[in-house]
Amino acid sequence: VFALRYKLGECYSPLQINIMNWGKSIVICFILFATFVGFLAYKMATAKVDLVQKDYYQKELDYQKHINRVNNSSAFKTIKTMTYLPEMQTLRIGFPTSVSKGEVTFFRPSDKGLDFIVPINKISLFNYSTEKLKKGRWKVQATWSDGRLEYYLEDEFIIQ
Repeated sequence: VFALRYKLGECYSPLQINIMNWGKSIVICFILFATFVGFLAYKMATAKVDLVQKDYYQKELDYQKHINRVNNSSAFKTIKTMTYLPEMQTLRIGFPTSVSKGEVTFFRPSDKGLDFIVPINKISLFNYSTEKLKKGRWKVQATWSDGRLEYYLEDEFIIQ
């Protein structure tokens, strides 16, 4: 019961009439692939990229200064200079050298909007109340100079 259909002298079976040829299939696959790639390109172009710091290029150029500060501070690694006291809600930094000027940076890895800097001058013990800081992980970076050399220390603490 196999009926053949004739169209302009060509013979087609009923199964062959509903099947697309390879050329149409390849064109449709290419169009779907190009649409997918275009969608991914659009998503990448509109994705929000939140850099840690806006002036990252200048920071990269100044990185040698940072390396020198870390090397100057290598003798202080054995001394616990930064201590977070959760019961008193205080961060305490005992500077191992005299401080002529410097700064303490509070860096919140999950939200750059909460980062801030506290300048320091001529102190040996720095106490900072953490009452108003949001709960979570904080990174503290202290940079100071004794008038001759520059130093850098870093530590992390978690406010519960």
